Amino acid sequence: MFNLADSKIAIIGLGLMGGSLALGLRGKCAALYGIDPHLPTLELALSQHIVDYADSDPANLLPEVDLVILSAPVPAILTLLEQLPSFTPNPCIVMDLGSTKKLIVESMSRLPERFDPIGGHPICGKEKLSLANAERTLYYAAPFLLTPLERTSPRAISAANQIIEALGAKAKTLDAIEHDRILASTSHLPFLISSALALATPQDVASFVGPGFKSTSRLAGTSSSMMLGVLQSNREDVLNALHKMQTQLAEIESALSAKDFTKLESILDEAQNKYQKFAA
Repeated sequence: MFNLADSKIAIIGLGLMGGSLALGLRGKCAALYGIDPHLPTLELALSQHIVDYADSDPANLLPEVDLVILSAPVPAILTLLEQLPSFTPNPCIVMDLGSTKKLIVESMSRLPERFDPIGGHPICGKEKLSLANAERTLYYAAPFLLTPLERTSPRAISAANQIIEALGAKAKTLDAIEHDRILASTSHLPFLISSALALATPQDVASFVGPGFKSTSRLAGTSSSMMLGVLQSNREDVLNALHKMQTQLAEIESALSAKDFTKLESILDEAQNKYQKFAA
């Protein structure tokens, strides 16, 4: 079986999530290998002793490792999965941290038999990306969703669970299709709502915004380069979530337009009750 303490782990993508993962695993595995195309990021990772070895070319490091973790935007993960067989001839476990799962799991299923793949998605993060913003405790107490394939072995599941335990996160397993449906409402839609709020707010009121606006619009600060691939890969589920949101906004607008404040109060009370259940 897999033993984290004896294993060599490569993280491809040393941004916020990959860097925080490396910080959380530091000292808990035999060796950490960092791979990133951005040379200053590699220099920072080495100078801060976040990883033991670093390189911009996966082919230089991957043949050494027991487990590869893909921590990059969804389109980059899909490209890496296509390239992975050319990077290493050796058997290894492959895990990802992508924000959508259906297309990634489908791509994983096409890997040669020597690879043992499992999908993963930690439900944590922040809008400020890059290794400079990485935190050792970013994953602590956060849900870490796993989407195994039919071919995923007990060894790969054990490896994923050991990593999650080492990070202090909480493992939960679900189907890739169900994952994408759920995250469309709980993650991808909030980003779009925050973006719409930022766009709808006049620039000349900037000096008057308070904590309510800042907390509601915070996700609009996330890089479009990160979110565009998420929205592309989960387009149908995101559209369904958007339609439900538009229906709710239309009800609020209708009650306000008709001066039906009894109806508006009922809507707001229902929203408050649902929020309290989510926040519990």
